[in-house]
Amino acid sequence: MSPPSRHNGPVNRSNHTQHDRSITAGADFLHLDAADAPPGGVTDWLTDQIRTAITVGDLPRGSLLPSTRTLAADLGVSRGVVTEAYRRLAEDGHVRGRGRAGTVVMTDTPTPLTTHRHPTPEAPDPRTVFAPAPGPQVFDQLRQAHAPIDLSPGVPDLAAFPRAAWLRAERAVLTDTSASALGYGDPRGTPALRSAVADWLTRTRGIRAHPDQVVIVAGTAQALGLIARVLRDQGVDAVAVEDPGSLGIRQHLDHSGMRTPPVPVDEDGLDVDALRTTGARAVLATPAHQFPTGVVLSGDRRRALAHWAREGGLVIEDDYDAEHRYDRPPVPALAATAPDRVCYNGSVSKLLAPALRLGWMVGPPRWHDALVEAKRFSDLGNATLPQLTLAHLMASGALERHLRVLRARHRRRRDTMIDALRAHVPRARVHGAAAGLHLTVTLDLPVTDTHLAAAALERGVKTHPLSWHRQRPGPAGLVLGYAGRPATAIREGVAALGALVDDLTR
Repeated sequence: MSPPSRHNGPVNRSNHTQHDRSITAGADFLHLDAADAPPGGVTDWLTDQIRTAITVGDLPRGSLLPSTRTLAADLGVSRGVVTEAYRRLAEDGHVRGRGRAGTVVMTDTPTPLTTHRHPTPEAPDPRTVFAPAPGPQVFDQLRQAHAPIDLSPGVPDLAAFPRAAWLRAERAVLTDTSASALGYGDPRGTPALRSAVADWLTRTRGIRAHPDQVVIVAGTAQALGLIARVLRDQGVDAVAVEDPGSLGIRQHLDHSGMRTPPVPVDEDGLDVDALRTTGARAVLATPAHQFPTGVVLSGDRRRALAHWAREGGLVIEDDYDAEHRYDRPPVPALAATAPDRVCYNGSVSKLLAPALRLGWMVGPPRWHDALVEAKRFSDLGNATLPQLTLAHLMASGALERHLRVLRARHRRRRDTMIDALRAHVPRARVHGAAAGLHLTVTLDLPVTDTHLAAAALERGVKTHPLSWHRQRPGPAGLVLGYAGRPATAIREGVAALGALVDDLTR
């Protein structure tokens, strides 16, 4: 005999089933829950819910609807209910079935609703973008500004990104990577990329670093934030910077709570005697290719800077575009000669693409643990798959082959810009042509260079005024990027600048 039931009466299976369904049924798609449907009206309800989502823009044109089988299972209804709802929507012209490709939305969302839900930012006024004191949003505003010809500095030839090589490396990584590698990793970065970076630095920058010394970061911007955090913990509140020097770097340091006293730059690079007068215990320098002037830190200045660091200072070396050189031999990194006093920063932003957000730090040994701790509590480490893909590109030689292609292309574009400047802006003095991705030109103008840059933007040419990158007074000028534009655009842009300069100086 079976044991007696603990219930006083028969089990109400229909209520039990309904109770379970109300807890477990429901679709991620539009957060639909069939329990919300009126009795006997689930098909009408489902049709109306999807139609409304299309009308208000939650499902824009081209959106793929779930398969009828999947949505029916999620909602706990028969497949016929979903099939009928999709049929009605197709009759209305809202969706179209494409066989195994699924059912897609065909109706365009009305413009007023789209504008209300997803407003398109208006192009900023050039006079606002080029205000005398640029704010923290200035680079975002400049990127949003509409201009047919963009000669902004700091961007490589993004059209040359090695897509085929990246895809091959990515496939190889996905084929060979174990499941365990997809868990939380080492905050310093994957061993494969740290090893590849250490080898790259030894071969190309003269830095002998063990892979354990390398910390992978989300570009130079994150590296600066981590360094600033460690400096603050040590009671340091100032990082001296080159003047002229990168506005973006200065903004990141300011945001991290650091004062940024300016240090003059001349034809030999950073003035170390002037650095001493600031009293700063840290300095950010670009010794291989100073931004924006393009000068190389001379041998005497390198020795003087290393001596200053040995007295207790820290040099933050921003090696932002050292791979791009044309008319001069390679310059070793400062970290190669003073590894105990230099925190070296590099990235692939100027070599592959800024969007990858991949870079590296090699800090003095006494700083290493503190930098790793700062990285750990910042984000637990960079995404693993892009790191492994980049490591594969480096180890296979594909990155060096890409660099050789870029050098030849960038050299041609640099030559095009120099020729155009000679033809259209003959009074301009050109600086920093031997390497990098930009030229700096200085001019004698009756107006400020921010006025010149704003007028250029109104004529469809985007660039940087030199004064953006200064804290102290200096000559007016422009910083012109050439790497990311084809020759035709470079010629047209420089010709427009030349016509504008002629108009302003008449």
